[in-house]
Amino acid sequence: MGLKVFNDLAELEPAQVDALLKLARRLQDSPEPRALEGKVLALLFLSPSLRTLSSFQAAMARLGGGAFVISPDMSIHGLETRDGIVMDGVAAEHLREAIPVISSYGDALGIRAFAARENLEDDLADKQFGRMRDLVKVPLINMESAIQHPCQSLADWKTLDELKVPRQGGKFVLSWSWHPKALPLAVPSATLHMAAMRGMDVTVVRPDGFELPPAIMDKARRAAAASGGSVTETSDRRQAYEGAHIIYAKEWSSTKHYGDRVADQKLRENLQDWIVDEPSFATARPDARFMHCLPVRRGVAVTDRILDGPRSVVIQEAQNRMWGQMAVLYQMIGPGA
Repeated sequence: MGLKVFNDLAELEPAQVDALLKLARRLQDSPEPRALEGKVLALLFLSPSLRTLSSFQAAMARLGGGAFVISPDMSIHGLETRDGIVMDGVAAEHLREAIPVISSYGDALGIRAFAARENLEDDLADKQFGRMRDLVKVPLINMESAIQHPCQSLADWKTLDELKVPRQGGKFVLSWSWHPKALPLAVPSATLHMAAMRGMDVTVVRPDGFELPPAIMDKARRAAAASGGSVTETSDRRQAYEGAHIIYAKEWSSTKHYGDRVADQKLRENLQDWIVDEPSFATARPDARFMHCLPVRRGVAVTDRILDGPRSVVIQEAQNRMWGQMAVLYQMIGPGA
């Protein structure tokens, strides 16, 4: 199975996802330190990163290849992302030239660019990433865009398999958590679809005003229908957590006031009690686990006793980013290409 673009798990068949997960486990158990010898991965970070940056660099090193990083804050004097603008400001280079140049130095390119969070329809259509994608002539990896985060989803799926969470009959709760700022929809969107595609019974629990857009919910429901799972939505946390195998906390912005920071702030200001703590698991399964993509604010989205306790698998999730991405790179520019 060769890969040309890794952008959205929905663009793969379930059998292809399973093949990637099987390969990730094989590379974890039986290293191939020369599989990508002589190969170079170009990484363009238009948004900050810890796990994505380090896990891709580690993945390439473990497979015998190399990687270089370009970031406006680290390497150059600003990158202009807007089209049709007169560049008489700080930015010295436009993405329309930068991306073709950067990608020409690598055998594959990864791009990370958060949502502008100004226009919901534009972000749901992933318009900014789509424009960048059109400039790339080599295999491309979406390292998080306005509405996608396939690398996180692949790692989460691997983690669920390792925990032996059932596909059919497994209950997965995507739980909104409080955050002082409005955050993007990429992780909740990708996580919801991943769990639905895996065949689980998925519940999205969130306060009023933070409903996920119909386009995201409908896409997940189609995936669930194909896999034998289900998707529901509620604002009742106790009911949502009942019988849960997984409580996956994630913060995201108001979709009622998308792009309006003042209105979003007012809507969330009294929701600090939306924090995952041990009482949250009162109606869940005794062996229920806590997941989060990281970074996470302690005492804000989740308490210390959950993060530091036996329920948390966030470090396992984070490590699985590297193994999953090794499988993607192996299939994209290595022996599996």
